[in-house]
Amino acid sequence: MRVLFVGLGNMGAPMAHNLLASGIELSVFDSDADKMAPLIAAGAASVSSVADGAAHGDVVMTSLPGPAQVESVGSELFASLRPASVWIDLSTNDLACARRLVAKAAEAGVHMLDGPVTGGAEGAAAGTLSVLVGGDEDVHARCLPIFEAIGSRYGLLGPYGAGYVAKIASVTLCYTQSVCLTEALLLGAKGGVDPAAMLDVIQHSTGRSYVAERYGPEILNGGYDDTFALELAVKDLRLASEMAAQVGADLTFTEGVLDLYRSTVATFGADAPHLIAMQAIEQRNDLIFHQPPSVTAP
Repeated sequence: MRVLFVGLGNMGAPMAHNLLASGIELSVFDSDADKMAPLIAAGAASVSSVADGAAHGDVVMTSLPGPAQVESVGSELFASLRPASVWIDLSTNDLACARRLVAKAAEAGVHMLDGPVTGGAEGAAAGTLSVLVGGDEDVHARCLPIFEAIGSRYGLLGPYGAGYVAKIASVTLCYTQSVCLTEALLLGAKGGVDPAAMLDVIQHSTGRSYVAERYGPEILNGGYDDTFALELAVKDLRLASEMAAQVGADLTFTEGVLDLYRSTVATFGADAPHLIAMQAIEQRNDLIFHQPPSVTAP
């Protein structure tokens, strides 16, 4: 099985490394050549373009920032992919883009699987991601060695598009829970409980969650998790808002969280860590958990 992997960011690069380590014949492409270099050094083949790699592969995998990039790459893929080859898109995508892609894939005789992932950069590195797969059952079965290399959960959720829906629905919890966690920490701190002690209580009570375990310390230490950009969080929440309108779901609380994140971009910039949005809540409460140490003049 010859696989072309396109998009070697914080999630894509470790997934590609795990594919290579599993023995899969791998080619890689990224618009940033520096991101390709470590994988090529590890044994992956380089290609001059997406079209070049697609023309010689059995499976193409894409891990891209969002629908615009997926659709752009798709125009190159459909011009080059051979009939009966498979395109697995691991990106967070929307239903409108998915419907356009699957129509073009049918014309080209290409099989589509959507497989957005969840589990964070650490899960990508460890090969323990959850891959949320939508598509044909037989095509999914053919690609099991790929999913086994990058994840620990990769069951088929339904027809093409089901993975996108599940990813967008589940990822809203990352942001809404971050807001609720911050408010709980602030309530405790305002009432006299040390923030670190308050976080420990939350992590060992009914409020425990991945967000509390992974992001709680980042909020308290002022790091705000620089592995994921604020603009990408806004994109995820926007996709959830758009999907809610498409399927007729009322997501009042999520819409409020989207407004918070959007306003934070104006203050801190699109490339700021995604949890910097929590500082807006801290500022409203006149309590920043992590204050940089003061410098005493000599």
